[in-house]
Amino acid sequence: MNTILTQKILSTGQSLQIVQGDITTDEVDAIVNAANEQLAHGGGVAWAISKKGGPTIQKESDEWIHKHGPVSHAHPAWTLGGLLPAKYIIHAVGPVWGDGDEDKKLSDAVTGSLCVADELKCQSIALPAISTGIFGFPKERAAGIIFSVVEKYFSENATSGLKLVRVVLYDQSTIDAFMSKWTV
Repeated sequence: MNTILTQKILSTGQSLQIVQGDITTDEVDAIVNAANEQLAHGGGVAWAISKKGGPTIQKESDEWIHKHGPVSHAHPAWTLGGLLPAKYIIHAVGPVWGDGDEDKKLSDAVTGSLCVADELKCQSIALPAISTGIFGFPKERAAGIIFSVVEKYFSENATSGLKLVRVVLYDQSTIDAFMSKWTV
């Protein structure tokens, strides 16, 4: 069961939460998958989402790549949620630490995910700690970027239909890192 650790209402009216738990069980309109550009869901959060969501997720991902080509940081792909409670999965490509321009790439991935959620008419979205696992992005740095991008997105997109953004974190070290960057 997922547990809300903290929440704040942004000046624009949306609710931003840090949640401890499993993103694959979150009951939101869309979850964000920390994907690679080929949507090969073989490890980390992507593997867990694909495994629990069923084979349709990889099948739809393969079809997306065939039709659109590799996914960029700024323009996430999306598929249906398969067997997951979420209706959609937004496949955001986060940066690999050490590849250069990582902060901008992470910012683009988060902004792109929020844009896709709006295009899909979602009211709620759950994000993982994009790129902080096998891609090696420093957790505290990612937390600061993710929080600031969410606030900036809503300040620049007053008509957004999104009402709830949840950052769903699995392990204690990631929770500690994100809580250290949280400001009320």
